[in-house]
Amino acid sequence: MAKSNYENYTHAQLVEELKKLSKRKKYGLVWEEEKTKEKFEADAESKLPVLVEDKKREIKTDADKPTHILIEGDNYHALSVLNYTHAKSIDVIYIDPPYNTGARDWKYNNDFVEDEDAFRHSKWLSFMNNRLKLSKKLLKPKGVLICTIDENEHATLGLLLQEIFSDREIVCVTIVHNPGGIQGKNFSYCHEYAYFVHPKNGTFISKIRRDDIDPVPLRDWGKESAKRESAKNCFFPIYVKDEKVIGFGEVCLEKFHPKESNILRKDGVTEIYPIDKNGIERKWRFSRQSIEGIRDELICKRMKDELVIVRDKKDYRWKTVWTDGKYNANVYGTKLLNNIIEINFPFPKSIYAVIDCIRAVTHNKDKSTILDFFAGSGTTGHAVLELNKEDGGKRQFILCTNNENNICTEVCYPRVKKVIQGYKSTKGEKTEGLGGNLKYYKTNFVGSEPTHRNKKLLTDKSIEMLCIKENTFDEVINKKDFFIFKSKEKFTAILFNEIKINEFKDEIKKLKMPVSVYVFSLEGDDFKEEFENLKNDITLCSIPEAILKVYRRIYGAGQMKLKV
Repeated sequence: MAKSNYENYTHAQLVEELKKLSKRKKYGLVWEEEKTKEKFEADAESKLPVLVEDKKREIKTDADKPTHILIEGDNYHALSVLNYTHAKSIDVIYIDPPYNTGARDWKYNNDFVEDEDAFRHSKWLSFMNNRLKLSKKLLKPKGVLICTIDENEHATLGLLLQEIFSDREIVCVTIVHNPGGIQGKNFSYCHEYAYFVHPKNGTFISKIRRDDIDPVPLRDWGKESAKRESAKNCFFPIYVKDEKVIGFGEVCLEKFHPKESNILRKDGVTEIYPIDKNGIERKWRFSRQSIEGIRDELICKRMKDELVIVRDKKDYRWKTVWTDGKYNANVYGTKLLNNIIEINFPFPKSIYAVIDCIRAVTHNKDKSTILDFFAGSGTTGHAVLELNKEDGGKRQFILCTNNENNICTEVCYPRVKKVIQGYKSTKGEKTEGLGGNLKYYKTNFVGSEPTHRNKKLLTDKSIEMLCIKENTFDEVINKKDFFIFKSKEKFTAILFNEIKINEFKDEIKKLKMPVSVYVFSLEGDDFKEEFENLKNDITLCSIPEAILKVYRRIYGAGQMKLKV
């Protein structure tokens, strides 16, 4: 039996713990929060995370396509960096966290969490709570979080999401991803869940196009409930000319009774009423007030000796149960991955499940930024590339994963690289690349002690962070004292040495697009007066203070030994 967390507490500690417990809320999710630090906290003790680029793994195929990001390292450290580079800038977060099955498939503080661990669920909740709170700060006001999970933590995750995202709507979708089922003690599990977390007011889930559904008659063919008297405002004429719908008449007066469904006027317009062949007055399926909203879906057809109106609906709301065979994780997850790289990776997602999750919350040809901080085998990156190919979109993915068991260097990165560049499958078949560009980074650390040396070191190590923040990766100038990078829309200029400010300004004057200027200052000076005479469209920021401000909030002033 697992030992209690309180076994080694002193009397004073137990009293203090009882006081804390008595103050806890009486309704909601309560768990035994871990007293020991997570490994990511120990790794970052008195240190702050930065990113270092692995230039050997950079991929370039097409300058007109997005540059995607892959970060190797603990996802908490990666999220910390992203809290500076992408605060309120992420459109979609899609994550597939460890499922906590108790089958030695998830580690907490470098130890596998097994089924008999009495604090198994508490450890998982602490683990997720830390990361979800950080990720919330990355979402745009209209951004959407998608989190998949199985039955082991389905209920607890739902409560945790309600606690963290109390201001948002949370919908749970069931996805049948294993039609054969996984045998449990009593049931055979064949599904998992996907939580969609989005703002409460407005429409944030797109419609799905269905080409497999035939048009249906607009005239209601029900029994008594389909007759005119059951809904009087659904009895009105639809005007048709040359077998095309051109408009709608007003609701008919009760005393008006057309003799037939089709009445041809002298001007060539046919008035069509919902009357069946037996002369019974029925109703349209839509009222006069709402019929205008589906006008583009209405088609006039000649059927035998009369004109009829049908509704050819193609765009449908997503249902909350997904059962298509394309969601089969064995066929379109495991087998697909093994066809790209010959490696044994447990339970990769069906690429189509991920594609449809992202498709549901992004629009055609958009420029959404999609973050996955449990990237695993890289299915999310693959899905984004497929969606961009499908509709010409400019979606950008940011993937974060550790390199435990070489998952990043031997699974995630090789898969993304092959999908971008093209590859010969393990069966010898050639697959054309989807195109795109990739920058590969690793998390690293600098000291948090507030010395001039550490501040300078953090600034020197911030180049990658600033390029990611501004999405400017093409190097224009590389000097010891300043750098300039660009994209197709703007420049990023970084000054490390104040003595070179005039030379730096001369270079900025030559730039014809907006410029984000970052200037190193030990005291956090804004240098506003130095740049106010320039005619460029300039955004000015002092570093490293802007970065330290974010890290103080995440890691606390105590650990950083800095005054707030």
